[in-house]
Formats: sequence, structure tokens, C-alpha cells
Amino acid sequence: MSAEREVAEAAPVVAATEAGSREDASLQPPNAEAAGDAQPPAVSEGAAAASPPPLRSLVLTGFGGYDKVKLQSRPAAPPAPGAGHLTLRVRACGLNFADLMARQGLYDRLPSLPVTLGMEGAGVVIAVGEGVNDRKVGDRVMVLIQSGMWQEEVTVPSAQTFLMPEAMTFEEAAALLVNYITAYMILFDFGNLRPGHSVLVHMAAGGVGMAALQLCRTVENVTVFGTASASKHEVLKENGVTHPIDYHSTDYVDEIRKISPKGVDIVMDPLGGSDTAKGYSLLKPMGKVVIYGMANLLTGPKRNLMALARTWWNQFSVTALQLLPSNRAVCGYHLGYLDGEIELVSGVVARLLALYNQGHIKPHIDSVWPFEKVVDAMRQMQEKKNVGKVLLVPGPEKEN
Repeated sequence: MSAEREVAEAAPVVAATEAGSREDASLQPPNAEAAGDAQPPAVSEGAAAASPPPLRSLVLTGFGGYDKVKLQSRPAAPPAPGAGHLTLRVRACGLNFADLMARQGLYDRLPSLPVTLGMEGAGVVIAVGEGVNDRKVGDRVMVLIQSGMWQEEVTVPSAQTFLMPEAMTFEEAAALLVNYITAYMILFDFGNLRPGHSVLVHMAAGGVGMAALQLCRTVENVTVFGTASASKHEVLKENGVTHPIDYHSTDYVDEIRKISPKGVDIVMDPLGGSDTAKGYSLLKPMGKVVIYGMANLLTGPKRNLMALARTWWNQFSVTALQLLPSNRAVCGYHLGYLDGEIELVSGVVARLLALYNQGHIKPHIDSVWPFEKVVDAMRQMQEKKNVGKVLLVPGPEKEN
């Protein structure tokens, strides 16, 4: 779909911005009934024809299984973003591992319930607030926020939006920010990736993993070890993994040692627990292990207290006195805690968009699910069936 057509489709919504005002609904969902349950009041034929359809959102109503995320609706009203904010019509949203952890009550950056989930997305600007001079109605933008993107219409700070390249689709834009910012900052800002380096990428077929593989290919002669189930190895090799390793049937530490006795220069660790200690043991002198997740905490749709206890009990610990003679580094990365570092994150996004425009990176999209099938989307990621990014869209289902 062309950018012109996408913007044109938003025109009826844009026109509605001149009709009135409403409060910022960027993060917290309004009181709403489940979609389909609300009984609309009786109205005249003319009024019904003029009334816009209600706006839908995916709301986390409690902690637990897939059923805790519910599709709800609220009455539509003309948007009136506050100073420094803008409102957009959402066209695609990213699903991230943090959303799965949030559903189980394991994500510490989540606002109080009920809350609309979603850290990233893309859409068309339909209204701008006072003081917003670098965005205008009709602009196609991607957004990075703490939560609130899983809805049809959202108001966000303008500073947390980024203009999309002309050739980029809404799906690609919704798949870019969280995964590629994470992979870039781990590899280049922490890892100082250089020609001749070797990298261990855990969960290499996931969103961050696939982003990391593409970024590694922008540097000459980088050896990539990637862990994933055997069924994904061919795809991984096509995308730059030098040595795919099936973590189900093989001890990845032993496999890496056979190929590279000295170990690796960078370990990307989204697992936590005992895997962090294994990663640290694999580091060459001057190597770095960068911890950016705790995927080992998730063993099923609901919180598992035994998995929590086991992961925390096995969590890696090292003292400064131990680090000194080892000539290794242990780093922690959490994109959610960089929400106030607008200039830092914007600089990374600018470099990523340059790589996209040069054809060096392109988000690998696994599947696109309508809001109504959010359970299937979450299950696709939680059961590790995905290769690349899982997306949600307010529109109709697309073939996966």
C-alpha cells in the first residue's frame, strides 16, 4: 500500500479533529465495557449515521493468562492533544517479550491496572498540540512509549515519535524501534562490535535476535553463534548465523568451545539465571556479556513460582575484585529505563533509519494478527514459534 493511499484513508479521522476536544488517553484506558457488550442508547437515524464508530483497545485487566488481555471500546471523540503532544490513528503495533511479562505481573515499568499495553507502533497523525512544529496532520510516524499503543487512536508526546521513511510500511515501522534499538545499543554502544569479532546471540530467531543478525552483517568478518530450535536453523543461516546451535539437544557452551576455544567477544543475554554465568564463562579477554532480559522466568501462560525461584537462585553474581583480573565486563540494558534519554535514543534511531534507507536492515516480520486474535499472537511468541517480529493491527486479518 502506498504512503499516499495510507494517508488518504486517515482523512475522515483527520477531518473529525476540527469538531471538538477530549483528554489525553495515551497510557490509561478509559472506563470501557468489553467490545460487543455495550448497549448503545437509542438515537435518531441521522445522529447514528453521523456518529463515528467506537475506538477499540487491548486492555490488561489483571495478571495471569492470555484471557487477562481484553478487547474493549470507548466512545470516539474529536482528538485534542495537549501541548507538546500529538494524536495518531494507529495502523500497526509491536508485540514484545516485555508485554508477555507484563501480563504475568513481572514487568516493573507497567502503570497500574487496567492499562493498555504496547510499547511501540506506527500510524498517521490526525491532530497536533500547541508547540508541536516538527509534525503535522497526515505525517506517518512510529512511536516508542512505555505503554498504550495497542489501541486504534492514541495521544503521545511528539518527542517520542519518529518520521517514517517514504518506502517503509506501517508493519515495518511497528517492528523496528524496540528490537533494533535494543540490538544496536547492545552490539555497538556496549559491545563495541568491530571486524573480526564473534557474537553469541540467544533466541536468534526472535525479534531482537533477527535484528542483531542484520546489524552484525554491517560489520566485516563477524562470526555469529545463534541459539534456536533446529527447525529454524536454515532461516538463521540465510540471515547471517555462522554457527546455529539447537539448545534443546546440545550444550551450547560445549559447541562454542569446540569451534572457538577462546570463546566469544560479545554475549547477548535475554535469558538470565544460570545462562548469564555460562555466557560470562565464554567471554574472551575484553569480552562483554550484556543482560537485557529474563526470559527464563516465563515457562508458560501463567506465572510459575518455581521458575521464578530457580531463575533468581541461579542468577549470576560477580564482585569488582573478581572482575579486575578477568578482563571481562558485565553490562545491563533496559530500554524502558531510557525513556527520559530522548537525545540518546533519537540518535540511535537516526542511525538505524540511515541503515534502512541504505538497504542494510529490514525488519523481518513473522506474523500480523488483528486485535481480535491477540491471544493467538501472544501464544505465537510465548511458545517461541515466531521467526522475527509478531505484530498486532486494528484492521482486518492478514495472511500469515
